[in-house]
Amino acid sequence: MATIPTILPTDVRSSRESLPRDCTFSVSDWHALAPHWYPVAFSHEVSDKPYAARLLDERVVLYRLSDGKIVAAKDICFHRGAPLSLGSVEKDEIICKYHGLRYNASGQCTCIPAHPKGAISPRLHLHMFRAQEAFGLVWVQLIANDEARLPEMSEWSDPDYIQVLPNSVAMNAAAGRQVEGFLDVSHFAFVHVETFGELDNPEVPDYAVTKTANGFVADYISSVSNYSKDFKHLNPPGFLWRRRFETYLPFTAKLTVFFPNGQLHILNAASPVSARKTRLFVPICRNFDKDAPLQATLEFNHQVFAEDQAIVEQQYPEDLPLDLHAEAHFPADRSSIAYRKGLAALGLGRSFTA
Repeated sequence: MATIPTILPTDVRSSRESLPRDCTFSVSDWHALAPHWYPVAFSHEVSDKPYAARLLDERVVLYRLSDGKIVAAKDICFHRGAPLSLGSVEKDEIICKYHGLRYNASGQCTCIPAHPKGAISPRLHLHMFRAQEAFGLVWVQLIANDEARLPEMSEWSDPDYIQVLPNSVAMNAAAGRQVEGFLDVSHFAFVHVETFGELDNPEVPDYAVTKTANGFVADYISSVSNYSKDFKHLNPPGFLWRRRFETYLPFTAKLTVFFPNGQLHILNAASPVSARKTRLFVPICRNFDKDAPLQATLEFNHQVFAEDQAIVEQQYPEDLPLDLHAEAHFPADRSSIAYRKGLAALGLGRSFTA
């Protein structure tokens, strides 16, 4: 496992000209976040037609080659600034809708229809990004960084597990606030009272947090059942529920819930569209109840995340404070404190904007 770099790339420019247009992040925060991987689309959304996405305020265009690989680039033709996502793809080349300029998979302009035999300026070269697929998602990295890794979820490709891919959730909230809420264990009894929370069982037992190369692990054991309200009767008497949170900085966390008859894995991947807009992807897999209808799982998952969203979108300040003195804490917040420290170690400012 590679250690997450805690220093900014040496080629970082200090001016705001190095940032996307109308960027909502500070210069230092954007450059601290851009070298990491984030999901921007479902795999099934990206085909041989241009797909527009936005990540860290950067406009990104994606399309799939005939061999199945995905190309990602800045969504602009440098001839006259038209979005390439308005165009088309033909023979593995993306074509600008405005003047028909064609670009190959490496970003090089191959044809200017107005001057088919003329020289092509080297300035007509797309700004390319790295892209890869995992867990039914397309992940993009805006600044090349060989040390950055995707989160681990080997169960997704395990034939003993079934895979569930709920719809993404558009949130008017900072990615950091959303992830911290996912890691929080003391809100179950109050926020999730209609799904799995138990209002008469709000106490949070002590739990351990262990630092890892990519973030930290929080192992939490309690008597709060993860069964929905309609299935609480299935909980074995005296059974203790283990929830293992594996955090991959900056904005991804995997939750493993140990059921009496198997394991449930939830990957919470918060993609920062902008400083206060997040597209949340949640791949899920489990190795029990494999013949049960998946619609019930989708509906339950949607309701749980909707309960969280109703709170997270109203939190103030909207940005996640990394100054530990900015908000009060108690022992149940151990994972939240570790998360804020981890973001600060990435080089994000104390008044972090995402």
